[in-house]
Amino acid sequence: MSKSHYQGNLFVDPLSSETFVLQREGLDIRYQENWVSAEIADYWFDCLLSEIEWQQDTVTVYGKKHLTPRLSYWMGEHWMSYTYSRNTMQAHPWQDLPLIIKQKIEKATGHQFNSVLINYYRDGQDSNGWHADDEPELGDEPVIASLSLGAVRDFHFRSKRDHSKKHKLCLRNGSLLTMQGATQSQWQHHVPKRASAGSRINLTFRRMVRSS
Repeated sequence: MSKSHYQGNLFVDPLSSETFVLQREGLDIRYQENWVSAEIADYWFDCLLSEIEWQQDTVTVYGKKHLTPRLSYWMGEHWMSYTYSRNTMQAHPWQDLPLIIKQKIEKATGHQFNSVLINYYRDGQDSNGWHADDEPELGDEPVIASLSLGAVRDFHFRSKRDHSKKHKLCLRNGSLLTMQGATQSQWQHHVPKRASAGSRINLTFRRMVRSS
């Protein structure tokens, strides 16, 4: 679908929702539970699900290769590559809907982004293990804006220094989570499995500062 279709038929300004702020021991996050309405979030979900050419990546953990327990797609500028778990991804060109969403999130957060990693959790068995988005390509103290569409999933944080220090959020349909400051350098996060959960799409907007 064309950009004009999206602009004319689906996008209204994000809702004015209350922002939950948590700043503690390096963790610096902002969470808006109802950033967009459920109607718009559902429509975006359906569009992305059908338009994205989803792929399942292979990562190396402790010397062994594994398929990631989710599908993904990365968009950005043509020069970008991104390496994690010894897996290098090359950015695909921007598509209309993610680009429009990016522009609205930039307006809402006051931060500029030049790429988006889109994850598709097919059901409650798909997950994302403990990690931090602290790759050199993201620079120091990266800002990452995460939009959730579809099923509710838990999102856990734990301190890198002391794993007993934890926090949890429930990321709901249409919610926006912004992570900034020392969050990535001092904390990890993950999306655990959740029995009977439905499908979910998550867009994490970020700014790459150099190619790997």
